[in-house]
Amino acid sequence: MDSNTILIIGVSVVALILLLIALVCYKAILRLFGVVIIPNDAIGLLNKKWVLFGEHRSLPDGEIIALHGEAGWQADTLSPGVHFWLWPWQFAVSIQPFTTVRGGKVGVVEARGGNPLRGGKVLAKKVACDSFQNARAFLTDGGERGTQITIIPPGDYRINTALFTITEADVLDIPDNMVGVVTTKEGFPLATGDIAGKEIENHNMYQDAQSFLDNGGSKGLQEQVLLAGRYFINPAFARIELKPMTEVPIAYAGVVIAYVGEKGVDLSGDSFKHGNLVGRGQKGVWAEPLDPGKYPINPYTHKVENVPTANVVLNWATGKSESHKLDEKLSTITVRSSDGFRFNLDVSQIIHIPRNAAPKVIARFGNMANLVTQVLEPTIGNYFRNAAQGADVIDFLKQRQQRQADARSRIAGALTEYDVVAVDTLIGDIVPPEDLMKTLTDRKIAEQETVTYQTQKVAEDNRMAFQQAKSLADTQARVVDAERSVSIADFAAKAAVKKASGEADAKKINAAADAEVLSLVGDAEGRKITAVGTAEAEVIRLKTEAVGQGNYATIEIGKALAASGMPLVPHITVAGGGEKGEGGSLVSVLLANLIAKDHPAQPRVIPPAPSA
Repeated sequence: MDSNTILIIGVSVVALILLLIALVCYKAILRLFGVVIIPNDAIGLLNKKWVLFGEHRSLPDGEIIALHGEAGWQADTLSPGVHFWLWPWQFAVSIQPFTTVRGGKVGVVEARGGNPLRGGKVLAKKVACDSFQNARAFLTDGGERGTQITIIPPGDYRINTALFTITEADVLDIPDNMVGVVTTKEGFPLATGDIAGKEIENHNMYQDAQSFLDNGGSKGLQEQVLLAGRYFINPAFARIELKPMTEVPIAYAGVVIAYVGEKGVDLSGDSFKHGNLVGRGQKGVWAEPLDPGKYPINPYTHKVENVPTANVVLNWATGKSESHKLDEKLSTITVRSSDGFRFNLDVSQIIHIPRNAAPKVIARFGNMANLVTQVLEPTIGNYFRNAAQGADVIDFLKQRQQRQADARSRIAGALTEYDVVAVDTLIGDIVPPEDLMKTLTDRKIAEQETVTYQTQKVAEDNRMAFQQAKSLADTQARVVDAERSVSIADFAAKAAVKKASGEADAKKINAAADAEVLSLVGDAEGRKITAVGTAEAEVIRLKTEAVGQGNYATIEIGKALAASGMPLVPHITVAGGGEKGEGGSLVSVLLANLIAKDHPAQPRVIPPAPSA
């Protein structure tokens, strides 16, 4: 390789190296010629090193930013692009990226230059300076040094960081069912006696802090609260405390106690002497309660006492409490009876507070807990202690219902004075002394045993009756048959009696008829016989007179014997008192007797009949 070739290669290498150096250091090279290139995402901060000539060669006392070309940091910045005549021996250029406020953040600005803050101020006033991107306008229009009352929202800004320092802070997010209680750090002092600033208009919910101040806003606690949402609020201006919304549950009335507002006129009336009731927006107890719902109320300026309008049960029983917890400090009532025994009893009191009476209850007592401790607890406890001293333990137990009814009436009357309705008073468990309880228990056991024995006796009697009934049921078929037979016989007998009675009645009728006939016939026959007899008697008399009485009798006897067919001479002769077997017939005897009557001196002897 000849020398020319070597020279060419060497020159080429040197040229290449110089080109690479130029490419790498072109900015520095350009800078040597007063040229400055600012990237698109940055600004250039100028620091003027010296000034040889002119009126404004150095900064005024207390100033750190030059407005008139003085030596020092310049108010104006270099925007992205190419800038000339910025000789490196006179100007130092610092390339600063854009100031970025990220999403969900706000930029809190602090100025290192400007006028001093006015007396008592903690935040610098708002100045029109294009969100602090125009440092010259900020300084010339009276911008103040220190923390600025104005913030910058999320975004990129060309801010002179030689004058301003930007600090990110979280934006304010208030969730649903919450409120933001605001305490401002800047504003006019509160008036004497006020605890919170009045509501101020036209400040965009504290996001325009300067407008809040210009309209007379006060520093400290604010009555107005923030509702759910996102807010760009300067944390150096206001502190936000999240609180839940005030809820008035169903079956409650919300009585508002306002600590702020104008002095109101008492609406309670002359008869109410325990506090004032005022209208809405005024300081004091509001006469109109809140209905069930949720309300954005500042808990530091307004207090809401929820008063139950449904029935409330309060238990005087140790260890027993309802969900409202108003009775959690109540305990079983201990009383002493007239016979000296101490015993415990549990009591439940049901009360009701009408909606319109709720503000009066709160104005009188402050809250429901005070109503229980100041009125209900002593009223009910003392009533039962007094009632127990008027009876012994046994009577108290026996008269439980009467005591309960009397307590209901007495307590209802006492609570009416406090605008409370006593719905009912219930006596729960009564715990007598153990010794007395054992005696009562033994007595009750004995009574129950007596009842058991009586029950067993009744059961045995019922069993016997059941057995009898069962036996009776077993013979019932035969009894029924017998009863039916008896009934049939009874019916037959009755039929026979009826038949006999009928026949007897018929015979009586026939007999009566026959008797009538016989009577008539008899009368006729009698008259006939009388007539015949009279005639025959007359004939007999005449015959007797004609033949004689004895002869007539003999003739008649003969006729009679002839008619009868009796033999005049018997086969056997009957001797009547004669000798040697003498006897006579009946006829002989009769004739002899007749003759003896007629001729007593001349008896006749009838000779005996010959033997056969």
